[in-house]
Amino acid sequence: MSITSSLSRRTVVSLLAASAFSSLPALAQFRVEVSGVGLTQLPIAIVPFRGEAQSPQKIGSIVKADLERSGMFRAVDAAGLVADENTRPDLAAWKQKGTDAMVTGSVSPLPDGRFDVRLRLWDVVRGADLGGQSYTVSKADLRLSAHRVADFVYEKLTGEKGIFSTRIAYVTKAGQRYTLWVADSDGEGAQSALTSPEPIISPAWSPSGAQLAYVSFESRKPVIYAHDVATGKRRLLANFRGSNSAPAWSPDGKQLVATLSRDGGSQIYSIGINGGEAKRLTQSSSIDTEPAFSADGRFIYFVSDRGGAPQIYRMSPSGGNAERVTFNGSYNISPALSPDGRWLAYVSRTGGGFKLQVMELASGAVSSITDTVADESPSFAPNSKLIVYATQQQGREALMTTTLDGKIKAKLSGAGGDIREPDWGPFQQ
Repeated sequence: MSITSSLSRRTVVSLLAASAFSSLPALAQFRVEVSGVGLTQLPIAIVPFRGEAQSPQKIGSIVKADLERSGMFRAVDAAGLVADENTRPDLAAWKQKGTDAMVTGSVSPLPDGRFDVRLRLWDVVRGADLGGQSYTVSKADLRLSAHRVADFVYEKLTGEKGIFSTRIAYVTKAGQRYTLWVADSDGEGAQSALTSPEPIISPAWSPSGAQLAYVSFESRKPVIYAHDVATGKRRLLANFRGSNSAPAWSPDGKQLVATLSRDGGSQIYSIGINGGEAKRLTQSSSIDTEPAFSADGRFIYFVSDRGGAPQIYRMSPSGGNAERVTFNGSYNISPALSPDGRWLAYVSRTGGGFKLQVMELASGAVSSITDTVADESPSFAPNSKLIVYATQQQGREALMTTTLDGKIKAKLSGAGGDIREPDWGPFQQ
């Protein structure tokens, strides 16, 4: 069975037609639901920020949700405690309650309409002040300041960079209108980057986070654009004869790889972001699609049915011989590489369903990390610790994040309808 005939719901179908969507109300708010228990979670108390009852955003609640979603922390109830960044809590008492760390802070309105957000982080076990931060932000950036607080706490306590202030992109359809959204990493604060009466698919962040490449059908065929997120300006990147689909950026941001059918079959080409002739990288008689660069730029991973069924292969960025990567299962698609170079996420058809898999590249060991059967479009967080993907739960479309071991999942559930093709953006530069 060919890729195009069998992938009725997946990105690969962009070779010929758009994914099907059901309706989703515009500007639907998300609700984060965290489930699962990790083996090693640091118990942390997030004290309600002084002044947040009068704030448009509940800073402490956002920080708590961020840290829980990471899978690294377990929240200890601190409701009723009154404290701010200038208060030294009774750390000994909280240590007896099994708390390892504590966050206190405040949010205060300023005369010019902005807000002052402050925090203090405490090592409860050692009785140490781990420092604080302050942010002066507009009302519109209050949620962002909360995510930055969570990033500060995460980095101080784990030694690794937090990803809560990064962004995700995804696509919805409401009625006959398709929308490309840019949202906070928790799915909240979504802003429309583009709307169209024709399908929009395959959004892909540039390495700088300044642009999104995507496929639009407004020309009645798949065409690739690059969209400047800050200004909304866009430019045409690929409108060759036939289909132009599945764009992916090189790590240096100087080129895209994409699937073109300009020469008949669907093959992978490289395209300079400033235009010029496309260079063909694969030379097979099969369908080659869904290219993705490794973070170090040494390989391009892609999907091909050259062996009779879709599997994931990799090749040099200049093309040439391809090496097969996936061997578990007869149908594997949608490769995503972790920024740290250690992991490959992909979707495998298992027992009639589609399930998210994670492979450790060094060993080839594969883990199936979901219990859903309609998983799609995995994308790694920029710190390589979480994966966002689309799936169905109880017959409804949803975005999910998961830890790499599958133990902690968060459902970013909209008001109803369909949410597709998430892509997790890079660290803010």
